[in-house]
Amino acid sequence: QVQLVESGGGLVQAGGSLRLSCAASRQTSSTNAVSWFRQAPGREREFVATIRYSGGSTYYTDSVKNRFTISRDGAKNTVYLQMNSLKPEDTAVYYCAAILGYYSGTYYRHQDYIYWGQGTQVTVSS
Repeated sequence: QVQLVESGGGLVQAGGSLRLSCAASRQTSSTNAVSWFRQAPGREREFVATIRYSGGSTYYTDSVKNRFTISRDGAKNTVYLQMNSLKPEDTAVYYCAAILGYYSGTYYRHQDYIYWGQGTQVTVSS
């Protein structure tokens, strides 16, 4: 088991930047990937980005490509989401989630994740 804690959200003007952090309670060799999802009011939770621990591959939803960067610091058990050129439509609660063990899915489905953080609010004003 692992607990995840997000931080770094806040209010920013359009075009600005924020860096979100997802700190894990412990290091585990069984972590397959950590992803970021977001959920705006009245909308479904949507995939944002994934980083696979084996090999370091990253995946992004099209709307954030070339603006957001997911990375991790193994020594700190922390995954980051650097968000640049923020837009009002990026406003949402951002969640990190982890998959442990073997996984053969696409990482896009929030239903596949068991471990979740509490979320952090990101608000982008126009």
